[in-house]
Amino acid sequence: MASNDSDPRPVIGLTTYLERAKQGVWDVRASFLPQQYFDSVTASGGVAVLLPPQPSPEAAAAAVLDGLDGLVLTGGLDVQPELYGAPRHPLTDPARPDRDDWELALLRGARRRGIPVFGICRGLQLINVAAGGTLHQHLPDALGTDRFRIGGGVFADNVVLVDDGTRLAGLVGAGELSVKSYHHQGVDRLGDGLVVTARTDDGLVQAVEAPGEDYLVAVQWHPEENSEDRRLFLGLVAAAAEHAARRSEHAAVPA
Repeated sequence: MASNDSDPRPVIGLTTYLERAKQGVWDVRASFLPQQYFDSVTASGGVAVLLPPQPSPEAAAAAVLDGLDGLVLTGGLDVQPELYGAPRHPLTDPARPDRDDWELALLRGARRRGIPVFGICRGLQLINVAAGGTLHQHLPDALGTDRFRIGGGVFADNVVLVDDGTRLAGLVGAGELSVKSYHHQGVDRLGDGLVVTARTDDGLVQAVEAPGEDYLVAVQWHPEENSEDRRLFLGLVAAAAEHAARRSEHAAVPA
């Protein structure tokens, strides 16, 4: 549920691209993110703050995270296979160590602070790699299908099966769920400390979470593309509001 107007709105950081962009006469590198991401956060009661890659990522992440109540690791280019010790596939995107280093620093810092984390597509893959897992670099090689990325900027419709008794099921219900997909990579070896919470009928991991009280949920699909279903964003914002309340209570206790 979105916060009441009288309640402080939790601040949600969203990682962004740093890519070439054109506007009028300008053709420059810029920080940007599709509007659907931050619309999903604000429509769910949060305040969206964009987080472009930074130099000195560990120090920058420490400064940024002190002002956040929740973190979204968004979709984007492939995680570099060098991080999980795999040779590069010909169809893997060129390495973007600036974004990988930045998001890994944010993820580590958020987990240390107990800040709720929500991973989307690339975000799930980065979380898996950070936990020691690996990725299929090109799913048609492993599964023999292009069902998860049909190309042309068109999101594919797929059905995932959500496991009962999981945090994810508490948000969207157990059983079949129709989702929007756009990815050619996916989880191969699961990272340590992660639990699979949804798969497709071909066995591919479609969602993971971390057990315990700290909130970490990640999905391989793109929930921001379904404006009629905000449940995953509402779940993050609710967890972020609880984190903000705990932080305020802790700050109010005299030393």
